Amino acid sequence: MRLSRILPTAWLALVLLLLAGCASGPTIRADADPQADFGRYRSWAFYEPIAMEANGYTSFTTERIREAVRREMDARGYTYDPAAPDLRVNFQGIVQDRTDVYTMPRTDYQYFYSYRARTYVAVPVWYDETQVRQYREGTLTVDLVDARRNHLVWTGSAIGRVTRKTPQERAADIDAAVAAIFARYPYRGGAAP
Repeated sequence: MRLSRILPTAWLALVLLLLAGCASGPTIRADADPQADFGRYRSWAFYEPIAMEANGYTSFTTERIREAVRREMDARGYTYDPAAPDLRVNFQGIVQDRTDVYTMPRTDYQYFYSYRARTYVAVPVWYDETQVRQYREGTLTVDLVDARRNHLVWTGSAIGRVTRKTPQERAADIDAAVAAIFARYPYRGGAAP
């Protein structure tokens, strides 16, 4: 009797766990130069020209990324100094077409009439069903470059599916992606982690 009460609760918990796993944001990756002395960096500025503005003009997206980067660097205690920065921040966005191909095992039944038994017989058939999905994947990469050596010391990226959204939703996604990237940056201006 108790098992009959526990089983539906266990199924509900399993379904909620699976749904939580499906509701994911972008994949965040980060890497740092192990030789870099992050304790000596106190100021920053944007790299010129920004890789995402290589065509010579800014856009709504690049301005929004600039604002988000400025917020994250300020929150970490770095001072904006375009004349003589310790770090230069560069960013790049790339959108690529991707294809997912996966197979799922399936089973089906075929029915045959047996004249000897005078009845239909079900015969199971197992096969793999192949599914192909095409989608667009976007990658936003933020690089921190040692200004004196012009050497990359830290990089972070957010990788996720690109979908159609309103400008307000895109702006919120940009802010969230930049915040998630910098969440992997453990250093503060002028101090080690």
